[in-house]
Amino acid sequence: MKRALLIAVASLGLIAAEPPPAPDRPLPDAAQEARAQALFDDIRCVVCQHEAIADSPAGIAADMRGLVREQIAAGRSDAEIKQDLVRRYGDFVLFQPPVRLGTWLLWFGPFALMAAVGAALMLMTRRRRVEPAALSPDEEARLAEIMSASADRRDADAKSSDH
Repeated sequence: MKRALLIAVASLGLIAAEPPPAPDRPLPDAAQEARAQALFDDIRCVVCQHEAIADSPAGIAADMRGLVREQIAAGRSDAEIKQDLVRRYGDFVLFQPPVRLGTWLLWFGPFALMAAVGAALMLMTRRRRVEPAALSPDEEARLAEIMSASADRRDADAKSSDH
């Protein structure tokens, strides 16, 4: 019974796995294929996120490569192909997203953050330390009394070697 259950669970795991993508079919024209390969390096895999679709083994990357090849064969320009991918997947699909209001934080956010931290550090180092006010003559006399009283007192916990 346990063995049959294990086999059933294992087969469900195999069925639920994503099938491998179909092998890429390069374009017949070498110039168009070179253009496609150059575009593959500029487009991010939406699953892997750190790999270009040229290097990604994900099924969606294979679909994206096929889409790029179809659009190149249809005569679209590189800019039109990138625009279509951005329309489908957002600016994140490009390794170098365009500079516009929506992507301003991506481009300039790290520099703004570094500038803010630098300004905060400068303010902290330039901040002047407040000098304590000098003691009044009455306070100095009281302090002298306390110090002389504590010098005359013996420490109850002190050993003979501490004196």
